[in-house]
Amino acid sequence: MATSEACARIPPVSSDYKPIGRYDTVAGFKTYITGSEDAKRAIIDVYDVFGVTPQTLQGADRLAAQTNSLVLVPDFFRGRAAQHDWFPADTPEKREALTRLVNEVANNGVVNDAIAVRAEIARRWPAVDDHVGIFGLCFGGKIAVLATGEGNVGPGRKFNVSGAAHPGRLDAKDAEVLTVPHICLASKDEPADVVAHIKEILSKPGKVGHVETYDTFHGWMGARADLNVEAQRNEYARGYDQVAEFFNKYL
Repeated sequence: MATSEACARIPPVSSDYKPIGRYDTVAGFKTYITGSEDAKRAIIDVYDVFGVTPQTLQGADRLAAQTNSLVLVPDFFRGRAAQHDWFPADTPEKREALTRLVNEVANNGVVNDAIAVRAEIARRWPAVDDHVGIFGLCFGGKIAVLATGEGNVGPGRKFNVSGAAHPGRLDAKDAEVLTVPHICLASKDEPADVVAHIKEILSKPGKVGHVETYDTFHGWMGARADLNVEAQRNEYARGYDQVAEFFNKYL
């Protein structure tokens, strides 16, 4: 399952943010694009199971502005997404709906979709081909890690840096095969032992990474962030600032 246990039990929130980017089709996916067309680097931003939300698009706008990158948010679910009333997933009907979504669209096949978008980025914006990163929220964080493991080589394919916030399905084995600098921002709802193991792995010679646990809830940088609450807004901003700083350093 692509979501974590915390993801299945915490309800999302909404925001009135007005995105500043545009939409285009990239590798067959409707894609939100933000940032300068003249940028020298690009980031694929993979959303959480709630799909395209104002919080995710605001995060993409922040990353574009703070890293001077072209940031793309492809709609890998093709219009489908987890519904707010499925959470908490405390009935058989809700669990069935979430499981169906995960099995049909929110699965590891999205890694290949991300690679396809990466290839089109190289064709359409060749100036960024040596500086492409991938960042993901929850489910998207798993995709970002898998995309930067084994096979992450070659022009039009290689991602140069990756990142995850409140990542789903954390597995230390993924960190073992990472080929690029990686930032992992966990919440207090992620398994602390796995987070600690990933931090240990990324501290070894030959690895580059940053792992930190925020004292907040799973989803604070994605669809569950209530940006009308000052404390949540501050942590949301701090998280994106930290990701941007990392990408600025390594991308």
